[in-house]
Amino acid sequence: MDREAVVRRHAVRMTGIDPTSPLSVGNGEVCWTVDVTGLQTLPDQYPVTDPGGGAPGTLLGTQSQWAWHSTPRPDGVDLAATRRPYRTSRGEVPYVDARPMHGSDDSSLDESARWLRANPHRLDLVRIGLVNRPAHGASGGDGEGALGGPGTGGPGPWSAPSPARLGPCRQELDLWTGVIESDVTLGARHLTTACHPERDALAVRMAPGGTTAPDHASLGEPVDLGIRLAFPYGSESWSNAADWTRPDAHVTAVERRPDGAVVRRFFDGADDPTYVVRLWTTAHVEASGHEVVVHTDGVLDLVVEVLPPDRAPGALDDALDVDAVLAATRAHWPAFWQRGAALDLAGSTDPRAAELERRVVLSQYLTAIQCAGSMPPQETGLTCNSWRGRFHLEMHWWHGAHFPMWGRPDLLERSMGWYERTLPAAQQTAKLQGYDGARWPKQVAPDGQESPSHIGPFLLWQQPHVIHLAELLRRAAPPEARADVAARYADLVDQTARFMADVVEPTPDGFALGPPLVPAQESYAHLRDRATNPPFELAQWAWALGVAQQWRAHVGLAPEPRWSEVAEGMVRPLVRDGVYPAIGVEPFTIREDHPSMVYGLGVVPETGLLDRDVVRTTLAAALADWDWPSTWGWDYPALAMTATRLGDPQAAVDALLMDLPKNTSLPNGHNRQTDHLPLYLPGNGGLLAAVALMVAGWDGAERETPGFPDGWTVRHEGFAALP
Repeated sequence: MDREAVVRRHAVRMTGIDPTSPLSVGNGEVCWTVDVTGLQTLPDQYPVTDPGGGAPGTLLGTQSQWAWHSTPRPDGVDLAATRRPYRTSRGEVPYVDARPMHGSDDSSLDESARWLRANPHRLDLVRIGLVNRPAHGASGGDGEGALGGPGTGGPGPWSAPSPARLGPCRQELDLWTGVIESDVTLGARHLTTACHPERDALAVRMAPGGTTAPDHASLGEPVDLGIRLAFPYGSESWSNAADWTRPDAHVTAVERRPDGAVVRRFFDGADDPTYVVRLWTTAHVEASGHEVVVHTDGVLDLVVEVLPPDRAPGALDDALDVDAVLAATRAHWPAFWQRGAALDLAGSTDPRAAELERRVVLSQYLTAIQCAGSMPPQETGLTCNSWRGRFHLEMHWWHGAHFPMWGRPDLLERSMGWYERTLPAAQQTAKLQGYDGARWPKQVAPDGQESPSHIGPFLLWQQPHVIHLAELLRRAAPPEARADVAARYADLVDQTARFMADVVEPTPDGFALGPPLVPAQESYAHLRDRATNPPFELAQWAWALGVAQQWRAHVGLAPEPRWSEVAEGMVRPLVRDGVYPAIGVEPFTIREDHPSMVYGLGVVPETGLLDRDVVRTTLAAALADWDWPSTWGWDYPALAMTATRLGDPQAAVDALLMDLPKNTSLPNGHNRQTDHLPLYLPGNGGLLAAVALMVAGWDGAERETPGFPDGWTVRHEGFAALP
């Protein structure tokens, strides 16, 4: 397969401002999202709304997996105070709780709950954009006044150009090399933007020669162009990770050096920096307040490296230049595309094939730069905040399960270490509730602490993900290395399974789930004190406990009789009118949000717990009359996986490519959902997981490429059968 040809035919080209579709460069641990200038010059042109009505944010973020901030804790704020008792067969069990919210808007919660849900929050580290000022002998300015003026050695103040002043732009992201090239009319500049694959460093080269207008002089007098770095305070906002209104709450200390500068960032009066920024440049550096401007005549080379304080001492003198970053990224990305699995759909008669191939290529790039870091990612990755920058563990499978499916297990392994680090917190949660093992939370930050909610603490479907992800990693390893993978994750699998085997409710019909419980289809949160037995979760329990039992054999341990008893004795889900309802009590099914009652045979391998014919009928009923605007981006891949395992490839392709607003793919490849969820990486990762199943099938599958019907030409390599 000519992998380079497949990738290059989906290069992203922009000819102007698309407010929903900026481009990004990153390495999984850090990401920069840029506008048509190749920098973050025009943040207001790429807005993100706040569902609670707060100040809008921007898609042009600079975020990392490691940079977090907490505002000072108000007096009396204590997570323990949010726990409420819920009745179970073993007595009352305490759950972290909160009063119901309206959708994503939690601004109505009390101060204590809001602070706990928002702290710590992910930081927007730095805004890097073009600035201009009149050249010597010229007059006038543009945009808002900024750094400069008397005493700075320049002819006038630096300011950000307006879109009109900027003029026409042209831009391309070369996916094969991971480099963005941008032509800007103002000043006739060409900008090259790239991220180092191993260091958290952005390289920018601004050189003369980039113009898309025949007469850029019409834009006004000649100008000097520089690059401004602006540093915000942290924000508790739902989507806006940068607060520019509190300059006195943080300090930006700039130390100039012959090869650039060191910027140390202090928050809330702390003596130690929260993070450090190393600027590598031979250009002139000006600093004032929370801003730095870098400028020079001719070619401007700048490397911006962001560092946590524990890494900064050794990195401040580890010189890095633009050529080194470009060489590293131009070596890294071809190697990325050449390893693992690949898919070529050229020659298919279905007119949707080219679009599916585009989505597949772009989703590989986007998840590699946004979802392959040291922690599970937030739904919006490292582009902008959502849910105040916190990540959702029930989404981790959708972000990362595809990595081992596509032969790149190392990209998932990076975030699995977070579970190892936070295992004690998960064990403490289970212990407080009177259960064995470890209970994994839903909406969390690096500390692994739960967030008050009337939904999150009652979810169960994130629990088996740890076992499922570990099993995918074990299967993806070479045979001689599988024992090592099992040994590494054995404790996580064991502690996860112990909670699963203990939380079930014994009934005359078998082991039940809930109450209390909120299923993956969160429409039943108001019934959390009586909801029971969602089919998806029942199948998850049966399958994952069986896998956990196999893992005991992998590491030389005797079976746990309780695990087999529960796995083989789960309640069979209720059937009403020939279909599976969402829960086992009234109102049985609300036809909105996730149609997850069919995902127990699709996302979950076959267990025998669900009847194939009933799943087929339930799937057909959902496809006929579901409220699709209320669904989410990962639902379409999940439906495709169910159709694939049921042997209906036409339904699988149709589900994967349903023409619906939340199943769109923007020019940059992102799966937009709403104005406050302008990208949704579970949709991208889910698409890759579904395609892997549709191409490679599963153990014992009888048909090659079981998810693609006649008329599709599916050339593939590097995939292995799924469980």
